Amino acid sequence: MNRVIIILIATLLVFSCKSKKAIVTKKPSDSSNQVYNKTNDKKKDAIDETPKVYANNTQYYIDSHKNTAKQEMSLYGIPASITLAQGILESGSGKGRLSVEANNHFGIKCHGWTGKKIYHDDDEEQECFRKYKDAKYSFRDHSLFLTERKRYSKLFNLKKEDYRGWAKGLRAAGYATDKKYPQKLISLIERYQLYKYDKEVLGDKYVVYNNSVTNPRETYKVAQGDTLYSISRKYNITVKELQNINGLSDTALSIGQELIVKPTSKN
Repeated sequence: MNRVIIILIATLLVFSCKSKKAIVTKKPSDSSNQVYNKTNDKKKDAIDETPKVYANNTQYYIDSHKNTAKQEMSLYGIPASITLAQGILESGSGKGRLSVEANNHFGIKCHGWTGKKIYHDDDEEQECFRKYKDAKYSFRDHSLFLTERKRYSKLFNLKKEDYRGWAKGLRAAGYATDKKYPQKLISLIERYQLYKYDKEVLGDKYVVYNNSVTNPRETYKVAQGDTLYSISRKYNITVKELQNINGLSDTALSIGQELIVKPTSKN
């Protein structure tokens, strides 16, 4: 009798162990699927969050502020190409002290300003400049600066596509004293094709204006080992000419940078 009881108990124990094993084997399978899915999600997020790569600070600046410039053009009629070119030139592509510490991208001085201020050496020592909470307010102040002053009123009689006329008109109205200021703006606009943002705003109304670029200029993309001298020799122009048509103040180059090497006859 005792032997029968022992056999029954052993049989029950074996059956119980098999049941537990059957339950446990399902769990790793479900768990592994969940981990795999999460891993895939993380990989997908990593792809979506891959940062853009820019050839230089100017291209990063354009990408960061092009939408603001286009919005200002829609509201105030100032070509986005002109606004961006002035911002690049005045702020050093966003790296100048006024833009970094005061979000002032256009070098606008205080002149009755009641907001925050920053003092910076310009024409004179420690001149007063406006300080903004965000760069977008600097762009808005730039629009107001041009639209609310009579000396710039003639600019708004020009076609929005005529960025050359706007560049020359700004200096004529006293925005800058540098004789080369218009050419510097024009070079930036044509080098980085900033006029395409004017076209995006105007849409079907956009026409290529007589004084604007009508034929693509010949350009060269800087490769490793290139210098202004080697590029100038290749295209039979002087280093100084190469600097002037590209608005360059020094000889520094970056790989991938696009240079105008053959200007149109209009220049």
